[in-house]
Amino acid sequence: MATRPFQAGQVEVPVVIPPAGLEAVLAVPPRAEAVIVFAHGSGSSRQSPRNRQVAEALRRAGLGTLLSDLLTEAEAADRRNVFDIPLLAHRLEAAMHCAASHPATEGLPIGLFGASTGAAAALLAAAERPAAVGAVVSRGGRPDLVGETPLRKVTAPTLLIVGGKDQEVLRLNESAGSSMVCAREIAVVPGATHLFEEPGALEEVSRLAADWFRRWLVREESDVRV
Repeated sequence: MATRPFQAGQVEVPVVIPPAGLEAVLAVPPRAEAVIVFAHGSGSSRQSPRNRQVAEALRRAGLGTLLSDLLTEAEAADRRNVFDIPLLAHRLEAAMHCAASHPATEGLPIGLFGASTGAAAALLAAAERPAAVGAVVSRGGRPDLVGETPLRKVTAPTLLIVGGKDQEVLRLNESAGSSMVCAREIAVVPGATHLFEEPGALEEVSRLAADWFRRWLVREESDVRV
C-alpha cells in the first residue's frame, strides 16, 4: 500500500448535500487518485470515530474521503429510518453525485465504504448505479439486508470485512457473498468483535480497505503498458 504524509495543500471543506441539506466533510489530499464516500450505519453520523479513523488512513494512502450524514437529526430519531436501506442508498447516491461534481474531486474514481446498515446502502447504491461505483468495502456490514436480486446486480469489486468473533455477521456475509457475481472477497480480522474495538483491529480494517480501493480504483504505473 502506498502511503504518504499529510501536506499543507490538503483540501478539507464542509459540504451540504441536497435535497435534504445533509452535512458532510470532503477531505482531499494532494494528488488524490480516487474519492471514497462513506455510508455510516446504525444511527451513526459523519462524526463516527471509527469511520473517521479509517478515513484518515485512506487519505494517507492518497484517497479523498467524503463523510456525510445520511439522515437528518429528526429522521435519525426514528429508529425505523436506520434500517430503511432504500432511503439510505438514495441519500448515498446524492453524496456520490456531490463527490463527482465537486471541483476538488470531479472526475476521480469513486469507491464506497459502508459500515453496518450503511454497507447495505452502499451495495444497493452500487447495484443501482453500476457505472458510478468502482469498488465497495464493507466493515461489519449487513449485506443480507439488500436482498439477493440487488446483490446479483452489483458489478463493483466488493470486500466484506468481518471480525473473527462476530460469528453471526460472518455467517450473514458468507451467505450474501455467495449471491454476488462480481469480484468479491471476505476478509476476517482475527479476534475482532463487531465494532473492531480490539487493539489493532481498526488499523487492520484501514489497511485492508486502502489496499482494496487502490487495487481497483487506482491505475498504478506498473499497470500501464508501454
